[in-house]
Parts: sequence; structure tokens; C-alpha cells
Amino acid sequence: MKITIKHIALLLLILAAPAFVLIGCEGQQPQAPPPPKVTVSKPVVEDVVEWDEYTGRLEAVDTVDVRARVSGYLESIHFKDGQTVKKGDLLFVIDPRPYQAELDRALAQSKLAKARLSLAENDLKRAKNLLSARAISEEEADTRASDEQVAQASVEQAQADVNAARLNVEFTQVRAPITGLISRKYVTEGNLINGGTGGTLLTTIVSLDPIYCYFEADEQSYLRYTNLEQKGMMPDSRKGENPAFMELSNETGYPHKGYIDFIDNRLDPNTGTIRGRGVFPNPDDTLTPGLFARMKITGSGQYKAVLVPDEAVGSDQSQKFVMVVNPEDMVEYRQVTLGPRVSGLRVIRQGVGPEDRIIVNGLQRAMPGMKVSPVEEDIVVKEKNFLTPGIVIKDPESNTGG
Repeated sequence: MKITIKHIALLLLILAAPAFVLIGCEGQQPQAPPPPKVTVSKPVVEDVVEWDEYTGRLEAVDTVDVRARVSGYLESIHFKDGQTVKKGDLLFVIDPRPYQAELDRALAQSKLAKARLSLAENDLKRAKNLLSARAISEEEADTRASDEQVAQASVEQAQADVNAARLNVEFTQVRAPITGLISRKYVTEGNLINGGTGGTLLTTIVSLDPIYCYFEADEQSYLRYTNLEQKGMMPDSRKGENPAFMELSNETGYPHKGYIDFIDNRLDPNTGTIRGRGVFPNPDDTLTPGLFARMKITGSGQYKAVLVPDEAVGSDQSQKFVMVVNPEDMVEYRQVTLGPRVSGLRVIRQGVGPEDRIIVNGLQRAMPGMKVSPVEEDIVVKEKNFLTPGIVIKDPESNTGG
């Protein structure tokens, strides 16, 4: 077969075809990747109250040092160490025999005084009759009247001695002055007890329900609270009952609800703090004086806040920011000022508005100026805690204040 020019031209055309295809491909521009998908949400706007956190110690409302009012030998003990006692329960008995003897003597003296009074009254009655008959002088009649008054005073004095002796007999039984938890006995049976002021300490009792939690607030926090009270944005803790929450070191969620009932009248110049106190019910006696506790108290008046999830907030050295998707689906960088955490969300004090679309998922795929494909979702709000009618107070979580 002869290879003609026509055949050669056809062969060259076949061999050159891939090159033309390659040259044509190199001239085309590559297609841009699709915009990354991100989840966006509008901030939650709600009425909130901020909470400040303090540490404190539990203290009993009532603490009593149990001492005897009379001296004597301790005869018997009528409680177990560490038990709960009620007001009026018998705790100790001091040998009552010396005091019973004193009571018997006082009763005898009272009878003697009453007999003398009866005689003086009869003498005065006869003297008045004799004076009417001019059988005795007025001086004699005055003497009989004076004797009757002295006898009356003797009766009253004897009765006072009886009352005092009866009290001493009663005081030989030492009873619980309050309801609460009793400590151990500090003196055992058979020991001599000194009574009265500065007498022998027998034991101590602390009340448990309710219980106090004392805390210290710094000067700036105190001034902020005072300013809010003067503006009518929160009640005066000295006059009202601002709510408070408390938890022990092994608890979470601040399960104990109470209120602030006391703010001291001066700041401690050494520490720059002022003492406050919360009151908490303790019906099951689980809160014990001396325990460490954390407290949350209202740190602001009610205000409308913009809230976003913490996951939407990024850090740029010392700055905090969020990424906002504008109407053209372009990403914008927004520097924000953060507030406390409320109901699982973060308060944004400045930087975003209620209609902004915040990137809450996919933040790592978004860069300022980049076009994205937003998927809108609503932010889920955790359970609210309504403490006062008409006021929404969020259940305190992790806000650290003042």
C-alpha cells in the first residue's frame, strides 16, 4: 500500500489532536469552590437580672453557751452528745438537796412572818377601839400601827426569799434554752459546777433552721448596689428581701434559695469590704454551721439583654469577637463586649444587635470578607426561673461578679 500525502496529512492530524485538546484545556479558568455552609442564629433578647458570686461561711442564727445558774455537784446528764434537742428539754441535774433545804427554811420563815403579821393586825384593831374609848394614848396607837406595817413588810420579804429559793431549786435542772443541735458534754457526772456569770461551761447548742451565710462584698460592688437601689432598679437589702442562692462545696446549681436580710453599717478599713448576710431555710438540717458555701445575689436591676451561645464567641488575644453574616451572605468581624452567662447563654453588652445573624457553628470555616452559605437555626434557651411576679430572674449559673 502506498503512503500518499493524503495519508500522511491524516496521520499528522490524528497525532496532533491530543495536543490541541491539551492546549484548549489549559486556556480554561478553574471553577471556584462553593461557599462553605455555616449555621447562623439571631441573638436571643430577654429580660435578665445579673448575679454576683461570693464565698462565705454558714453560721447559726442562735448559738448558746449552756451554763448553770447555781453551783453544786453534777448529779446526772440527760442527753446524748451531738443529738437534736428541743427548747425546754432536760439536759443536766445539779444536786438539789441544799437548795431544797433553803426553800424549806424560807417557807418556815414565811409562815413565822405571817403569824407575826396576824398578831400585829389584831393588836392594831384593839388599839383603835381603845383609842376611841380614850383608854390608850395616841402614841401607843401609832406604835401598834407601826408594828403592823413592819410585820407586813416582813411577810413580803419572807415571800421574796421563798421565790428566790424556789428559783434556785428550779435552776438545779438545766434545760435547753433553744431548739437545735447540741455539742458534747464538757463536764461529767460528779464534778463540782460553778454557777452564775462566768460559771462552768457545760455544753453548747446551735440552731439549724433557718441558717445564716455571711459574705464580704468589696467597695466597688457595694457602691454599685447602692446606686441601683437609689435609682429604684433593685430593692434595698436593708429594707426588702433580695433573692439569693447558695450551694455547698459538693453541690452544683445553687439549690438553696433564700434572701439577703442584713448589710453591715460600715466597711472594714483593713479589708475594704462590707459584710452581708443571707438567710436560708434548713428543714432537713443538712446545712451545718461552719461549712464553706458559695452564694449568688442579684447584681443588677432587670434589663433587656442580647444573648448568644458561648460557642459563637471567639478570642483574638485579649479581644472577644463574633462573626456576623450580612444580607449579602458576606462574613463580617465584630468586636464585642461580654457580660455574664445567663441560662446557658452569654450576654453581649456591645457589638451586635437583635437582628444580626451570628455564626454559631462553623466559625472555623468563616473568614472576614468571605461569602458563605448560611443555614438559620433558633437558639435554644434553657429553663427560666421565675422568682418574683413580673420579674424574670435567670437561674444563676457561672457568672462571677464583684
